Amino acid sequence: MKKIILLSLCLISASAFANEEIKVGVKGMVCAFCAQGIEKQFKAQKEVESIEVSLQNKFVKIKFKDGQKISNEKITEILKDAGYETEFGQSK
Repeated sequence: MKKIILLSLCLISASAFANEEIKVGVKGMVCAFCAQGIEKQFKAQKEVESIEVSLQNKFVKIKFKDGQKISNEKITEILKDAGYETEFGQSK
C-alpha cells in the first residue's frame, strides 16, 4: 500500500512539473512568410521551449520551458503586434 501511495505521489509531482503547452488559433495567417514571422517572434521569448506553426490549420502550438509560461495577454499582444488575431484553445 505504501508503494502505491508513493508511486501516485511521484506521478502527480512529475505531471506538475511537465512542460505546459498551449494551442492558439491565428486569424489572418495566410502564407509561409506569415508562419515564419510568428515562429521567430515566439522563439525570441525566453519562456518558450518550442513552437509549432500550422499554416494549413491556422494555429500555433507553444511549448513552454519547465515551470515557465507566457500569459494569454502577452501571446495576444505578440500576435496582434505582428498583425494577427488570436483564438485560444485548451491548455494541456
